[in-house]
Amino acid sequence: MEWLNADYVMSLIQGYAPKVVGAIATLIIGFWIAGVIAKWVRRRLEKNMNDESVAPFLTSLVSVGLKVLVLLSVAGMFGIETTSFIAIFSAVAFAIGMALQGSLGHLASGVLLLIFKPFKVGDLVEIGGGELGVVHEIHIFNTVLKTPENRRIIVPNGVVTSNVITNISGQEVAGVGMTFGIGYGDNIDKAREIILQVGKECPYILDEPEHVVVVTEHGDSAVMLTTRPFCNSEDYWATKFYMMEHVKKAFDREGINIPFPQTDVHLHQVN
Repeated sequence: MEWLNADYVMSLIQGYAPKVVGAIATLIIGFWIAGVIAKWVRRRLEKNMNDESVAPFLTSLVSVGLKVLVLLSVAGMFGIETTSFIAIFSAVAFAIGMALQGSLGHLASGVLLLIFKPFKVGDLVEIGGGELGVVHEIHIFNTVLKTPENRRIIVPNGVVTSNVITNISGQEVAGVGMTFGIGYGDNIDKAREIILQVGKECPYILDEPEHVVVVTEHGDSAVMLTTRPFCNSEDYWATKFYMMEHVKKAFDREGINIPFPQTDVHLHQVN
């Protein structure tokens, strides 16, 4: 039979041997390059992120994607039409992307958070349209906050990146904004001295920047005094709780009223 002919066999070997050698070399070199790139990506992710589970996941995606490209290149070397494979792959990827577009958006947002690091684990932040808490975990799809009440708030990363991010404790020193209302008949200077004295007694408030108290509003039933003492970031809540309690007690001792909304009702007798 013709396929047993030695000359025919030799011609096949001579024709395909270079392609086989080239394909093997492409596989070895391509997979080696893919491994190098994947390791580089993993090192960069581990350096710039806080969640140890994310780096292996993203590294595997990069590695698989690069190896698929290598395999497609090898198939092309043997004359296999790769456009059909690419078309099928693109259609599948598009269908998956449409089905998971919300999740993919959160994944992309998670990658941005891990790379650019607008906050880190342990920071006190306000994110996701008003959620306030300490960053507990940063996952690929969501960010987990813990509140002073020990509540666990899970905010999708897409919501985080699409809203304003306020990193309260990211500067090491934080200002604790508070407002106290006093009656219109009370002495503003006396109330200011009381607040400043309580601030001096607070073990968490720093001497610099200077602690000040200003009048910010003439409300319907109270004059509003605002203060913003500074403390170390980790003492934010302790400072706020201390001031809120001890200013009230000091106002009570000194006869400073903290008014509450009141409505005067006048009745007129109609004959």
